[in-house]
Amino acid sequence: MLRVNDQIEIAEWELTEAFVRASGPGGQNVNKVSTAVELRFEAERSPHLADAVKRRLRRLAGSRWTKDGAVVIFVQETRSQARNREIARERLAELVLRATEVPKKRKRTRVSLNQKRKRVEAKKARGEVKRLRGGVDPE
Repeated sequence: MLRVNDQIEIAEWELTEAFVRASGPGGQNVNKVSTAVELRFEAERSPHLADAVKRRLRRLAGSRWTKDGAVVIFVQETRSQARNREIARERLAELVLRATEVPKKRKRTRVSLNQKRKRVEAKKARGEVKRLRGGVDPE
């Protein structure tokens, strides 16, 4: 059971872990031990997430979202399989938590008439400066 917040808990059947060999530092250990973790969360089929949360999660997950509606998190940061597993679970919990936040509605604003007037006046003044830079009369 992975606890995201007070309302959301992800059941173990929704999570699948696969351990593979990691690249990077580790010496001979890299060739022998499967320390990298691939955590797969079946988000689309999850009964614990609301549809709106699933949509936001899909957008936040980006390329980590698969065609069959799962979120795949791959971690190979440490040489320890247990630590990589913890990191993957933390990242998944953080991602789901971010998806639960409802974005604020954007309020449309207008530029005031006074601001528009000031902008036009500034443009005219600048244009006047440039116009006066013209050539000098030869006489």
